[in-house]
Amino acid sequence: MRATIKSSKAKGKVSAPPSKSLAHRYIISAALSEGTSVITNVQFSEDIKATISCIKTLGADASVDGSTVTVKGNAGKWPEGVLEFNCNESGSTMRFFMGIAMITGRKSYFYGSETLRNRPFGVYEDICKEQGVAFTKEENRILIDGTIKSGVYKVPGNISSQFISGLLFALPFLKEDSTIELIPPVESINYIDLTIQALRAYGVDVKWGENYKLEIKGSQAYVSADTRVEGDYSNAAFLDAFNTIGGMVETEGLNEASLQGDKVYIDYFKELEKGFATLDISDCPDLGPILMSVAAANHGGLFTGTRRLKIKESNRGLVMCEELKKFGVGTRMEENEIEINGNELKTPTETLDGHNDHRIVMSMSFLSSITGGQISGVQAVRKSYPEFFDVIKELGIEVDLDEMD
Repeated sequence: MRATIKSSKAKGKVSAPPSKSLAHRYIISAALSEGTSVITNVQFSEDIKATISCIKTLGADASVDGSTVTVKGNAGKWPEGVLEFNCNESGSTMRFFMGIAMITGRKSYFYGSETLRNRPFGVYEDICKEQGVAFTKEENRILIDGTIKSGVYKVPGNISSQFISGLLFALPFLKEDSTIELIPPVESINYIDLTIQALRAYGVDVKWGENYKLEIKGSQAYVSADTRVEGDYSNAAFLDAFNTIGGMVETEGLNEASLQGDKVYIDYFKELEKGFATLDISDCPDLGPILMSVAAANHGGLFTGTRRLKIKESNRGLVMCEELKKFGVGTRMEENEIEINGNELKTPTETLDGHNDHRIVMSMSFLSSITGGQISGVQAVRKSYPEFFDVIKELGIEVDLDEMD
């Protein structure tokens, strides 16, 4: 699908989309509980659909009504036979359920896009190797076969927090207590806090100890609960970005006391509006594309902590540099930093490429609202924010969508 966007201003009130991060965590926690849970304000993006599919693999049940999902949990009782998890393109889904698979005692196969299967899984591979659990990458799937034991898990703190969250979902089921020791430097700690928030909502206790240690009691049971998903700062950033270029958008439904780390975009936008800014995005890599776009539209910026951008849906640092070049923007990319020049935007003379990455598509849409532009592969927004183009149209951005790429 292709989007043609004309130079236009955004103005109006809009509700923040629900947090995908919290929806994943609430749905999984509900699936592991005994009894029935109701989760409201859910946006059924492709990633959330993948998680709902995977809880059914675990023997839970889910029904959807509007923006509400009702989950009948499995009480930690795993189905007999082989388990097959179809994760589509959701890295969160795959990493969360891999952690759970390692305690089921069932042979588990994980399916997903080639890009997803080729992402690094070294943390789990190392754990499985140490404990005699099979972790095998096959031609079109990944196999996990065996059961990990309670104990001390030493995990690098500068890898995806999704591995740590996967262990946090699983370890409470084991008979004895466990500890996860994060080896500094520790990044994306707010995502770990979101997992702890979800676990506590469903009756599971996890505590932070000293020196980045997570203490998990064994023999715990998840308890059903009714929860509401709060607004998502990660996707709200793409709406609020219009305000940095003269728009007047009011985004409602965000929790000011939220644990979401991506709420830092509010402060980062202010810095970029004031002048050239140096910003560390090691704790908020998902904001990378829109922060770079806002920098390009304003005074430029230097972004550090960019190393993990290359293991997302696309190599986000590299493709942002490629696409910004089409706008005439100069960039410099190193191993762990990217510099973006500001005030150089020109109308692209060639089609922008969404790179099958929802955050690249939304960032290019923001920039195209300044200069005009055409973007291919815009269906990628279905991964996290399927209503994105409808929303920005309502705000006054002139968008035409067609099926021809």
